[in-house]
Amino acid sequence: MKKNIIFTLMLAACGLTFVSCSEDDLSSESIITADKVEKTPLDYWLDANFVEPFNIAVKYRYEYNETNNSYYTVPARYDDAVLMAHILKYCCVDAYVDVAGLDFTRRYFPKLFYLEGEWHYRNNGTFELGTAEGGRKIFLMGLNYLSGYYSDVETLNYYYMKTIHHEFTHILHQTVEFSAAYQLITPDYKTDKWSNPEFKDYLVRGFISDYAQSNYHEDFAEMVSIYVTKSAEEWEALLAEAAGTAKDPKPGRDLIEQKLNIMRAYMSDQWGIDIDKLRATILQREADVANGKVNLTDLTVK
Repeated sequence: MKKNIIFTLMLAACGLTFVSCSEDDLSSESIITADKVEKTPLDYWLDANFVEPFNIAVKYRYEYNETNNSYYTVPARYDDAVLMAHILKYCCVDAYVDVAGLDFTRRYFPKLFYLEGEWHYRNNGTFELGTAEGGRKIFLMGLNYLSGYYSDVETLNYYYMKTIHHEFTHILHQTVEFSAAYQLITPDYKTDKWSNPEFKDYLVRGFISDYAQSNYHEDFAEMVSIYVTKSAEEWEALLAEAAGTAKDPKPGRDLIEQKLNIMRAYMSDQWGIDIDKLRATILQREADVANGKVNLTDLTVK
């Protein structure tokens, strides 16, 4: 009898429990919440200067899904991200707007920049400065060194600006391919062997850089990005070296100029871009940055 009473009481308790549960209101709010990030002054400035006019996102916070986990990655520092955002806008986006037009820039300029603090170091002794992905996205690395580099045009170009123009060129040729005749000018590409010391004579062999030897797409992107970040005098110095000497002439200059002619025609015919005008605009804007004529920290939203 005692067991029956205990069992009856247990059933009654369970019944009360079920009744109590059935009367609870279900919450419409998920118990799984994503991290909520409070907007910074930089976020508002990026919205006004990149997102709204160009639909371009510039990400400077660390995001696991955006990183390349094959490398040791470091987040970009906030202050350096502020500097890069201004330089990217003034020296790149605005330069293409001036030369190629607003519609071109809105349509083709990369839609996502992901900024990282450190370079991507390879196992062959070299390191990546940046990469393009899917024709719309650019990884820009080494941001945490920017504050020490941007006041010198040559250094600024070597580590950052050249990379942006290089990767943007990939986006353009992934959209519309350049002439197949280009790859036949110097067909002796070296894939992953381009960094070997035995191939350091790249100029006399008809390549504008050592990395240009890796494949014809990289060769083309190097041609564009180096041309628009070198003055006429600096470019002529490269061609003079590529020609060898009077006693030992080399074919490099002629080969590079053949590539330049194809590149120039491609940029003009396909995209309506005068490559010389683009170079002049980019170099002038970079000089403004290096000479302190541009406020790189003002986050006022107009």
